[in-house]
Amino acid sequence: MKYLCLVYLEEKTLHAFPQSERISLSNESMAYCNELQKNGQLIAASPLHPVETATTVRVRGGKVSTTDGPFAETKEQLGGYLLIDVRDLNDAVRIASKFPAAQFGSIEVRPLKEDGCA
Repeated sequence: MKYLCLVYLEEKTLHAFPQSERISLSNESMAYCNELQKNGQLIAASPLHPVETATTVRVRGGKVSTTDGPFAETKEQLGGYLLIDVRDLNDAVRIASKFPAAQFGSIEVRPLKEDGCA
């Protein structure tokens, strides 16, 4: 079953880390993704650019509007994702709990509906 693991974190917390810690976290994350890929569990993963680069798109009454930034003001921002294919939710939670960012952020684990486009 496929699950999307959405990695949330406070960007200001991440940016407060010394550069050596950010590099170490990035290397640790890459190594973990490589391990998941080798095990056939990782479909895709990527960090995202900072939240200030986001654009939110809405269509109301046929009119398109865009807003700089994310849809909602929150303490934690979406920082990246992992798309995994595992046996069940227990496996997905186990994988999410071992992702390095879970130590200071949170990871939302959601099953994919595989029967069409959103």
